[in-house]
Amino acid sequence: MRKIAFIIRPHVELLDLAGPVLVFTDAKFYGFKADLESYSFSAEPISTAGLGFGQVKHFNEAKLEQGDFVFVPGMDFDYVSSISFGAERAFFNWLKACSSQKITVCSVCNGAFALGMAGLLKDTECTTHWRRVKALQEQFPDARVLADILFIKSNNVYTSAGISAGIDLALAILEDLQGPLFTHKVARGLVVYHRRSGTHRQESIYLDYRNHINPQVHEVQDYLIENLAKENSIEALASLVSMSPRNLSRVFKEKTGSTILQYHTLLRKEHANTMLNNPEYTIEYIAAQCGFKTARQLQRILKN
Repeated sequence: MRKIAFIIRPHVELLDLAGPVLVFTDAKFYGFKADLESYSFSAEPISTAGLGFGQVKHFNEAKLEQGDFVFVPGMDFDYVSSISFGAERAFFNWLKACSSQKITVCSVCNGAFALGMAGLLKDTECTTHWRRVKALQEQFPDARVLADILFIKSNNVYTSAGISAGIDLALAILEDLQGPLFTHKVARGLVVYHRRSGTHRQESIYLDYRNHINPQVHEVQDYLIENLAKENSIEALASLVSMSPRNLSRVFKEKTGSTILQYHTLLRKEHANTMLNNPEYTIEYIAAQCGFKTARQLQRILKN
């Protein structure tokens, strides 16, 4: 089973750690198969907020293999700039060995400095918190440090901007592993209705139009995603959430910026494009599975 290991470093920033952890914890609730493990340098690490973690296994005890992930959260920058941080050569060597074994190494915020110390940022596009971009580039001149992006993958290394960007990074990894529809469910559970991409420009119909908190509209959106092939009349959808058809249409447009018909069509189009990647499916079969009356109707919508 895939393992996702989190390194609880001295003076770790709580949200840098907890954000990605919660993404994968919630994903397991929806059936994601992975073991989440935590490791540290000391038996009882302390966060920057003074919150302790109890006893945590040493990173040398980790048994990771190709396909696994290691997350290095950010930490207090005074510690990153200290002699103590630079003396952690055993950990840096371990990180480098993980990467050599095709274990994906990920950093949140200034955790990128640990990746740099491990030699993983050479000729690699990377990022960190905006306050530390200049310092990262100066300390590791062979790195290609990018500003104004949330996260990026380069040379089997993920780096992210920090704080909430760690959640975006974890969701992006989850989408690579499980697909957009599964990720939508996790994001929905975390009340992250609009997941951001690394450049904040990537679109996903399963996650877009969700940056609102109206529970009835979310319920209608979830129902449409899971029942694409049905006709889904406005009357039936309104009855589902105990609203009048007129009121549902008004509220849906107000909260999402789209009509129900437009949103439903986009969902069907997205699913059809996914199914078209399978050469065994005929256009007629795909049209039926996506709720289109004829293959010609599907082809016309795809062209538009």
